[in-house]
Amino acid sequence: MSGHNAHPSNDHFSNRTFAALSWGARTLGRVGPVRRALADHMERKIRARADRPTTRHPAAVEQDKIALGLGLLGAAERGLATGNLGAPALRALLRNLYGGVLVHRGGTSAKDRFRKRHGQTPGDFLVISPGKACNLRCEGCYANSGAHREKLSWPVFERIVGEAHREWGTRFFVISGGEPLAYRDEGKGVLDLAERFPDCFFIMYTNGTLIDDKVARRMGELGNLSPALSVEGMKETTDARRGDGVFDKVLAAMERLRREGVIIGISLTATRRNAQEILSDEVVDLFFEQMGVLYAFVFHYMPIGRAFTLELMMTPEQRLELFERVWSLIRERHIFIADFWNSATASNGCLAGGRAGGYFHINWNGDVAPCVFLPYAPKNVNEVFASGGTLDDVWTHPFYADIRRWQREYGYREAQESCNGRCGNWIAPCLIRDHHAEFMKIMEGHPDVRPLDDDAGAALADPAYHAGLEQFDRDYEALTGPTWEKRYRQGTGIPPAPMKRR
Repeated sequence: MSGHNAHPSNDHFSNRTFAALSWGARTLGRVGPVRRALADHMERKIRARADRPTTRHPAAVEQDKIALGLGLLGAAERGLATGNLGAPALRALLRNLYGGVLVHRGGTSAKDRFRKRHGQTPGDFLVISPGKACNLRCEGCYANSGAHREKLSWPVFERIVGEAHREWGTRFFVISGGEPLAYRDEGKGVLDLAERFPDCFFIMYTNGTLIDDKVARRMGELGNLSPALSVEGMKETTDARRGDGVFDKVLAAMERLRREGVIIGISLTATRRNAQEILSDEVVDLFFEQMGVLYAFVFHYMPIGRAFTLELMMTPEQRLELFERVWSLIRERHIFIADFWNSATASNGCLAGGRAGGYFHINWNGDVAPCVFLPYAPKNVNEVFASGGTLDDVWTHPFYADIRRWQREYGYREAQESCNGRCGNWIAPCLIRDHHAEFMKIMEGHPDVRPLDDDAGAALADPAYHAGLEQFDRDYEALTGPTWEKRYRQGTGIPPAPMKRR
């Protein structure tokens, strides 16, 4: 794959420069007064966003973006204050956040070239599930993982990342599964991919049970791969869904990772059974205060995959309660939490279909779905690459274009545009769940779109499934519509609390 250069020629900063920057940041981070002064400066800059008048989005949306930015600052400050950020991890963050995004680079960027070709900006990240195999069999697994052999070939896996990095300007990749650490092809795995692309940053959703001392040590040396370990709350709830002893193995893995200076996250799946537990004070204190976790991803159980059922979905009332809890933790405790549904007020709605700020999901067979939880696809990268095509040939398919069109009409716009007060209810952003009837209309217009497994096919053919989701949509809109109208469309939002320095 010699054509996939991991070190773009227009970089203005060398490895030595980033090493020096990371050394300086870690050194200053240990000096409390200096670190606090730097954090104060950054907080003022983030909050200054509220002073810049905008007509693009409601003022309350801007407050949520400020709160999430302060949550990211809080994560960095905790990592420096506690010494949980190793030098390679900090160097990788500086390279990909500071060097890749905040520092101007000479010449035309890949995103600019893409926009010139297609009139829109590509997604900011990709989610890739390179293998379906997993050593666990969790209840309701969206991927129905287990003892499966389906996987991307290493050359295709490498090409996806290299081409997205070079042609789309993508620096952030999420690796899912199956269990990512179970993936091997041609003797290579996910850690080899992170080593191959040091100018990219990878987040890996993992059950944590395969992270031994050797794996943790290599992650620490790489720095650009952060594991988000899956838990369902505390021990009893986690083991009930994932298997006896899994919770203790997760904590042991976190201890290993923390010793190696790895950036640690957690991945939480909210169901009707655990919605009140996953972000309880007990869970937050254990992971963020004791175990060194710096961020959390929250996923809602979606009725797809293994033994899918509407009965595991949160009720509309539970979901709204979780919305309030997520934003309370972000605003009051400055914890960085990304909930792909409840954080939509900060991401301008649905992220599916490769829109600017969004992503595609590529699975173990090469199928390209609009998102992880929408398992229907008209394109397969194996077939596209074999016929001489590129990722652009995926992005331009009318199915994804129709999804992006729906997003734009619902309120999302490119950076240069404004929703002019027409933004839809971003507390209910999800096309397949919150607007299921609209999703089905899009599907009906594309007979070449196929379900990616038997479960997805069964859902598509089940009238009761569609009726249940459409009823949920009506109930959830009735519950959240007034909040969106009063707090977001008419109100100015809830400013985040002042940050407390460590």
